[in-house]
Amino acid sequence: MKKAAKIVVSGTVQGVFFRGFVKKKADDIGLAGFVRNLGEGDVEIVVEGTRDEINKLVDFCKEGPRHSMIKGVKTTEIPWNGEFKDFKILRF
Repeated sequence: MKKAAKIVVSGTVQGVFFRGFVKKKADDIGLAGFVRNLGEGDVEIVVEGTRDEINKLVDFCKEGPRHSMIKGVKTTEIPWNGEFKDFKILRF
């Protein structure tokens, strides 16, 4: 069953290749959606896939890439609408 979620990751997550890390993991898992930096220093991920696939990505986000320091990962389930075909890194 398809699900969608918004994930907001806080901590040292900008300038440490976090978006590239998330894209690679999302592509490996087979998820669709996007990742982008937020103005206040957090990273936002909107993703569509199965519950298990999304949970795998959340687990990777809790670890983060080598130079990141994760302080929090907040996941909110949102309505799935199938709008994404692949996973992208968005710029401001």
